[in-house]
Amino acid sequence: MKLNNHSLFISPSSSVYIYNPMFTYNSHQYHILDFFFVIWKIKSSPKWLLFSSLSCLSLLSRVPYQLTSIALVMFFNIILTLSPFSCVISGATVSNMIGVNYGRLGNNLPSPARSIEILQDMNVSRVKLYDADHEILNLLSGKNIEVAITITNDEVSGIAANQRLADQWVYEHIIAHHPNTKIRFVLVGDEVFSSLSTDQDIQIARDLVPAIRRIKNTIKARGIRNIKVGTPLAMDMMEMTFPPSNASFKPELREFMTPLLKYINGTKSFFFLDVYPYLAWFENQTANQTNISLDFALLRSVNETYTDPQTGLVYTNLLDQMLDSVVYAMAKLGYDNVMLAISETGWPHEGGSGANPNNAAEYNNNLVRKMTAVPSIGTPARPGQVIPTFIFSLYDEDQKYGPATERHWGMLTHDGSPVYAVNITRMG
Repeated sequence: MKLNNHSLFISPSSSVYIYNPMFTYNSHQYHILDFFFVIWKIKSSPKWLLFSSLSCLSLLSRVPYQLTSIALVMFFNIILTLSPFSCVISGATVSNMIGVNYGRLGNNLPSPARSIEILQDMNVSRVKLYDADHEILNLLSGKNIEVAITITNDEVSGIAANQRLADQWVYEHIIAHHPNTKIRFVLVGDEVFSSLSTDQDIQIARDLVPAIRRIKNTIKARGIRNIKVGTPLAMDMMEMTFPPSNASFKPELREFMTPLLKYINGTKSFFFLDVYPYLAWFENQTANQTNISLDFALLRSVNETYTDPQTGLVYTNLLDQMLDSVVYAMAKLGYDNVMLAISETGWPHEGGSGANPNNAAEYNNNLVRKMTAVPSIGTPARPGQVIPTFIFSLYDEDQKYGPATERHWGMLTHDGSPVYAVNITRMG
């Protein structure tokens, strides 16, 4: 469904209701009843509501002027108090709820059952899994948590080459759980373009779009319209990111990136990004450069801004710069309307310069505040756009390789106790 200036999209759940008063009455009493019926419906329904502002104005034009101001106050009060803010795109609801990445590369982590309880205690509305584990999907059945599941890199080429394998994967991991488990995203592969050092890596990159297409076709054939299919990519796909208007993808990725963008654009899915201002800031400090301040990276700058010399857009934080660099890189390939989603972002609390609980709490709380704002803030290049976001991560994972920070991105320790406080919902 194309968004326009005449519709207001309200939350929360999956179905969409459209109120369109097509009838006319001879009595103001009926118009008053009509209007307050809509108000009651918005207030009481547990579903996503699509309410036409033109229809509202049509009703209000028939309400006696003595009651119009009261009706308007009630209407806008309800709209502003509903949360989270959402929009409807191609039959699926896109809301600004914050999600959390649930990885399990750690010793003695809480059980899946306990982990789901923790997610509920934290009021998490979305969770992203790095597989499609049946136990976890069963535990999420009946829970008011939207789920992103992942097809591993090792599975991509097989699915791309064989429709039967794609059908089987969808049946086992989606149909067997849907709709009681609210699967909303299927992510095919993970940072596939980040490693192209072997023939197998290159083949997986070539097979990525065919695999996405097969999975999407099978889901669509089963009549499911509220699941988006895409793939998360890391910022190392970028040749240049600064200034954002000069950004571009690495030339060697063009043969993979162009068909991916074409398919995502055609299916109205998301370009999923793993985007970490911490890593950009840390590399800047390691190179003894000072052009990225800690405040700018933590989304807490007040007086510090950067103006893109070509566009004149003003940036107040590093995250927006990084997101818009991808926007401009996509536009250079002819795709300037592909929606963004953040599949991973966060801040480590130990293991390196700037990695401490205070900074991690500051970044994640500022992130939640930005991404759950009503109306949606978006970025300077995409003002007002809702950007689905998943924080990395739920737990510290001590079995991960790499620098020390890799094992300390969790909001919770390996035993489930909090490292710092994060208000996921920005409520309370």
